[in-house]
Amino acid sequence: MSTRSATGAASRARRRRTVTRRPMSKRRLVTRRKRPASAAAIRRRRAARRRRVLRRLRIAGIVTAGVVAASLLVLIPAALSHDPVPICAAKPATYPDEGIAGWSGEQLENAAAIMRAGDEAGFERDGQILAVMTAMGESSLRNIDYGDWEAAGITNPDGSRTSSIGLFQQQSWWGSVEQRMDPQGAASLFYARLGRLAGWQDMEPTIAIHRVQINSDPQHYARFGSDAAAVVDALSGECAAEEELEARKS
Repeated sequence: MSTRSATGAASRARRRRTVTRRPMSKRRLVTRRKRPASAAAIRRRRAARRRRVLRRLRIAGIVTAGVVAASLLVLIPAALSHDPVPICAAKPATYPDEGIAGWSGEQLENAAAIMRAGDEAGFERDGQILAVMTAMGESSLRNIDYGDWEAAGITNPDGSRTSSIGLFQQQSWWGSVEQRMDPQGAASLFYARLGRLAGWQDMEPTIAIHRVQINSDPQHYARFGSDAAAVVDALSGECAAEEELEARKS
């Protein structure tokens, strides 16, 4: 090898040794420029945020519902613990606003009058139910001053006009107009005839009533049996019994 060639090789070797490399720490700081997010990626991120928000709302709703349910469990038994106001037959103000078995107001007052007449005549529950059934079937428990002739032109078998009036639609041979138009008086007339009917307790209720009223359809009163029983039982509560006892003492 010539002297020039040796010198050139040595010079290139020195240059290679003196080339410095970029420190690793600085190389790590060099980052690639991020590409803008695509529309699909943005939609996915927004959907994820919505799911997180909805999940939090659902959790909050479950907690709120639990608190409300716990409150109701405390309040409802407290409200139900109050005893209902007893129904007093002599005090219409205590009658339930929704009525009893579909009968209300004046109708219940008339039923109470029928029951008082039954008590005075010595008739207990069964007899009072029959009397209330009768008034339900005859006048819908309303003390009306007209009857079959005025309403439908119905006549008696002999062709004469019917003269029925009042709760029990009693004709003139039952008693005076005053008696028949007085709820308690009309009921007393009914009980008097029922008491003279032998074995009425063993008869089907509608048949017993038919024998007293002498109406055209023996089964006419049957459909009022359950309603009459409900009304009589409701108006025969403890309050009514206490008032009757106090009245007897006085």
